[in-house]
Order: sequence, then C-alpha cells, then structure tokens
Amino acid sequence: MRRRDRFYAWLQRHPVVPDAVLAAGLFTLLMLPSAIGNGLDWPQLALGAVMFTALVFRRVRPVESFAVVSLAGFVQWTAGVALSPIDAAVLLALYSIAAYGSRWASRLGLAVGLLGAMLASQRYALVGEGTGGFLTGVMLYAAATAGAWALGDVRGLRQAYVNELVQRARQAERERDQRAQIAAAQERARIAREMHDVVAHNLSVIVVQADGGRYAAQRDPQSGISALETISTTGRGALAEMRRLLGILRTGDDPPDGGPLPGLDRLQGLLDSFRDAGLPVDLHVTGVPGELVEGQSLSAYRAVQEALTNVLKHAGPQARAAVRLTYGAEVLHIQVTDDGRGAAAAAAGDGHGLAGMRERLAMYGGRVEAGPAPGGGWRVAADLPYANGV
Repeated sequence: MRRRDRFYAWLQRHPVVPDAVLAAGLFTLLMLPSAIGNGLDWPQLALGAVMFTALVFRRVRPVESFAVVSLAGFVQWTAGVALSPIDAAVLLALYSIAAYGSRWASRLGLAVGLLGAMLASQRYALVGEGTGGFLTGVMLYAAATAGAWALGDVRGLRQAYVNELVQRARQAERERDQRAQIAAAQERARIAREMHDVVAHNLSVIVVQADGGRYAAQRDPQSGISALETISTTGRGALAEMRRLLGILRTGDDPPDGGPLPGLDRLQGLLDSFRDAGLPVDLHVTGVPGELVEGQSLSAYRAVQEALTNVLKHAGPQARAAVRLTYGAEVLHIQVTDDGRGAAAAAAGDGHGLAGMRERLAMYGGRVEAGPAPGGGWRVAADLPYANGV
C-alpha cells in the first residue's frame, strides 16, 4: 500500500513521464492501421510525431502543447494531407488545455477547435456531397470538438474544487494548531497565576513566621513552637496545592485526589492563615450572595489572597487589614484595605500579582483598582459580575 502511494505521488510530481508513455502508446496504436492497410504515409507520420511529441507536455505546458498540435493540424490542412487516426491528438490536446489551462486559454482553445472543425469540413467533407455534406461535417467535427472540450472542462472544474477543499483543509489545520497554541498559552498563564498565588502567599506566611519565631523563641519558647506549627501547616498546604497544580500540568484535569479548587466558601480559612501569620484581618459581608460559578469564586478568592499577601509583605509590622464583600444586585464588590505604609510600599512590589488578579477577573467581565487609600494605607477594589451577568 505504501509503495503504491509513493508511486502515485511520484507520478504526480513527474507528469511528463506518464504522458510520454501515453503519447508513445497512442502514436504507435493509431499509426498501425494506416501502416498495415496503406503503407506508411511519411507526411502523416511526420505530423503525427510532432503532435504526439507536443502531447508529452500537455499537463505541464497545456497552452504551448495545444498551440503546437493546432499548428501541425493547420499545416496538415494547408498541405492537403489526408485525415488519419493520428488527428485524435487534436482532441486530446483540446481536452488537456480545458482541463489544465487557465479559463481564458480554455475558451480560446474551444474557439480554435471550432474553427478547425469548419476548416476540416470545408476540405474533407465536401467531396461530392454539396452543402449537405459540409453541414454534416461541421456538425460531426464540432460535436467531437465540443465533447472533448466539455470533458476537459469538467475535469478542470473538478480538480479546482478538489484543490479548494485541500486548501480549506490545510487552513483548518493551521487554524486548529493556532487555537491549540492560544489555548496552551492561556493554560500556561492560568497555571502561572495559580503558582504565583500559592507560592507568594504561603512563602510570605512562612517567612514572616520564621522571622517572628526566631526572635520570639529567645523570650517565649511557646511562641517559637506556635510559629513552627504555623510554618508546618502552611508548608503542607502549599505542598498539597503544588501537587494539585502539577497534576493539572501532567493530565490536563484536576487529579481525583487533589481536592476542590478554593473559593469564597473557604475564605474564612484563608483569613485564619493570615491571622496565624500575625496579620489582624477583619471580614465584613453585606448583601445576599449572588450566583458565582466555580471559576468566579476562585478568582474572588485569589484576589483577596493576593491583596492580603501584599499587605503582609509590604504594609509593615503593625498593619491591620479589612476585607469587605458587598453582594449587590448584579455585581460582587470586593475591597481589601490596610492602614500600613500605603504609597511608600508601592515600589516594593513587582506588580505580577496585581496583573494576574486583573487577568483573572477580566475573564469574567470584572475589573480591579489598586492604589493608596484616602486616609492612609492601601486599597484594592474589585467588581465581579455574577454568573447570570457574564
């Protein structure tokens, strides 16, 4: 099967080879009856050789091939050389220019063929038969000419349709590959945001607890033990989330033992982890909770997590934070404020967390604003439409 496919592919790349075999076979086959019955007619033999040699290039050079065959036919008509089976080369050349030539060349070839039919009828069909013989000859030659051209035209239209289908298939493959690349880039960005949130939050808690525990252990060993317990708990949680993320990278889906994605239903546990890290956090919730899909709830959770992580890292040791969730009629309003260093701490961040927060919420039609609070400290405000508003 593979050898046959390779052979056909080779023939398509080298169409001159099968056309040469076809031309040689037809020339020999059509000349045999004349040679056996009447002997070799050298003018017919010479003109036939020219015609069938031109047919070798009927697919790669259809216009030039038809021109040579037509010119040889005109020489035959001018010289009065009798018709013979080798004149079938004219019909094959006409078929070829209709099938493989351009539209203008195909129509010009039809016109030349019909003109040749009239000339042939004038010379060869009028012998002793009057006007009736001329009309009969025109009809017969024109029918053969139109038939050969029509077959070639149908072949050309079919090939053009097949080529268009092939181009569409290739375009579809390119678009599919582009969509796959875009989807992969989006997935990498999503994983990168998750990795940033997990690593930044948990490592910030661990660093704060390690620094605080090191100094507290000298005066209050129990505080050092508590700090180590917090570090241990935070580290285990970070490892669990890292395993879940790595499982997504390997399989493309959440692993069955990775647990559900965090959302606003786990917000209290998040705030407790910050309180354990030494950051006082107050939570204020107003309004009736609206419908949030899992991705929206995760985005809101990560927004609060990122905002509090920045407070823990940059606001200063005595800072306090407040989280306010206001469920409006169509939008969830999220606000995280602190009373820390405010604008003085803005230059300390790298901005990746805030950019990721904006990207998360933008996927669901949300927006984020961050900047110094009017009364001091820092303020992060986000609006997230509910699921029925997306």
